[in-house]
Amino acid sequence: MKLSILDQVPVRKGSSPEQSLNESIEMIQLAESLGYKRYWFAEHHSTRGLASSAPEILIAAAAAATKKIRVGSGGVLLPQYSPYKVAETFRQLSALYPGRIDLGLGRSPGGTEKVRLALTDGHKKSMTDFQRQLNDLIFFLTDTLPPDHPSYGIKAAPSASILPELFLLGLGENSARLSGSKGAGYVFGHFIKNERGERAHGLYKEVFASSPFHDSPSPITAIFIICADTEEKAEELAMSQDLWLLRVEKGLDSRIPDYEEAASYPYTESDREKISHNRRRMVIGSPETVKKQLLELKDAYQAEEFMVLTNVYSFEDRKNSYKLLSKLFPQ
Repeated sequence: MKLSILDQVPVRKGSSPEQSLNESIEMIQLAESLGYKRYWFAEHHSTRGLASSAPEILIAAAAAATKKIRVGSGGVLLPQYSPYKVAETFRQLSALYPGRIDLGLGRSPGGTEKVRLALTDGHKKSMTDFQRQLNDLIFFLTDTLPPDHPSYGIKAAPSASILPELFLLGLGENSARLSGSKGAGYVFGHFIKNERGERAHGLYKEVFASSPFHDSPSPITAIFIICADTEEKAEELAMSQDLWLLRVEKGLDSRIPDYEEAASYPYTESDREKISHNRRRMVIGSPETVKKQLLELKDAYQAEEFMVLTNVYSFEDRKNSYKLLSKLFPQ
């Protein structure tokens, strides 16, 4: 089982984006030393609680601070951007760090309608145009624009000898089918919605066609994991993530609360029901519990790689969780 990390660069209360970004560089260096395969940065906009708004820049900084771990995006919001510009950005990164760059693509609008319009400079782009944009991106990355394409004759620069690995992020059958048919890797967002994971993973492998990006299916399961030395400690840590998610979903303060605030928060019955529902997207516990649950999920999904998010208050607790996890599945 391969392990990777998805970093949203969470900002905790009492901290700053600058500190969180510095911690991310320290975290990827730790991840490399522990044998993690990939380290990806998310893309979020107009929020105080997540400091990863430009994954391309973070990829460059993180790759410069490491030697061999793959670095990528999870993911670039393609509907808001030009496929040509995305292709050139990731060709540039691949030329700088050959064989280490992953291009993960998301279909999300990136926020509210106002945020989306700000990203597109006021141009109302259709979310239904994603497949055409994906096709164009692949054409530009692989220099295969057909003669009847409006951009025929244009080349994405620089001409890199090694392509970035291409992945699509998704939550169900449609994204799985599209990923497989294009020969892309597929990242199932279990940490967002876990209900259709088995079918999505199975369908992706069923329709997969080899491509310049991947010779064989490359599925990844993205999941919240909190691992601590004891069950009690893991539950204590999880409370900060529980309250954080609860507030994010209500559109409230998106910074990570400390453990004391999470423990004393006046939860309503509705809040507790929501937290219970959110826990289905997570694996929380001691090393023994975490290993058992991950192996069960591996069998259910026929998963080959887990991409882990751990958004608890303390940076030291986050690092310890990744350390304990790496010991369970030596890389």
